[in-house]
Amino acid sequence: MKKNHQKLKLLLILCLIILSTGCTKILTDKNNKPVKNELTGQNLTANILCKPTNKESLKTYKENKVNIEKLPDCKNFKITSGKYEGLWTSIFVKPLAFILIIIGKLLNNYALSVITVTLAIRLIAFPVTKKTALQSELIKKAQPELDKIQRKYSGKDDQESMIKQNQEMMMVYKKYNINPLSGCLFAFLQLPLFIAFLEAIQRTPAIFEDTMLGLELGTTPAVGITSATFYSYLILMLIIAFTTFYSFKMNSTGNMQDPSMKMMPIMMCGMIVVTAIFMPSGLGIYWVTSNVFTIIQNILVKRSKEVYGKA
Repeated sequence: MKKNHQKLKLLLILCLIILSTGCTKILTDKNNKPVKNELTGQNLTANILCKPTNKESLKTYKENKVNIEKLPDCKNFKITSGKYEGLWTSIFVKPLAFILIIIGKLLNNYALSVITVTLAIRLIAFPVTKKTALQSELIKKAQPELDKIQRKYSGKDDQESMIKQNQEMMMVYKKYNINPLSGCLFAFLQLPLFIAFLEAIQRTPAIFEDTMLGLELGTTPAVGITSATFYSYLILMLIIAFTTFYSFKMNSTGNMQDPSMKMMPIMMCGMIVVTAIFMPSGLGIYWVTSNVFTIIQNILVKRSKEVYGKA
């Protein structure tokens, strides 16, 4: 069961990498090459949701025959703005972009808007994520007994032994009130959230043109690290790496003396960091905020009476 749980996590991370492009269309020139913002090095998005405010961006879009006159100003963007682009954009991307714009106008900064909306979503999802964290802690409590059962049936691959092993493991799960599937629930919720934030950031000029502490929200660390404010992107990547590793380590279950289990958080962290290098910095801010929330939540759950009361 624990191996399946880890495989599921790896599968979800792979899905994040494969599906991260979503429905965003990169603007290309007549030679079919990506068009970049000369100042930030950012690949511009063709199907933006509202008008850019940057003069260079406006000029670039017009030169590449993108009809931006029909688009609303970002400050006037509504969920119903633009043509229908399918359920994904209508249900996830446009509402999220609208909320980010509203909060961004109130706070006068879209990076703070990303942080605020991320925290709000995590607070709304807290009942679900709390169960996930609780299940992880309960599995850690039950792990010595699960390891004992596995050692007991080690090398026995006949059907009778396999049935007995599964029965004894199910008894342990029942003893500690463990539901392995509930521990995976928020992992599934994270996937659409991740892609929706990516889409909203890449397709909303007001967001990807904004800056915070030297970070261009639409610029990837791979590009930003060559700029004058390279240290901001370097610090962002270090924070992403640390919070991701610590978050995965806190949620790791299984025998951590096993070398393969020890490597699992490192492998997952490495995959996320490599992905983050080529993602907009605004998305990196979302990921860090979500990681920090997860870490604090897990610390609180670990100290709660619920964990110690279920045995």
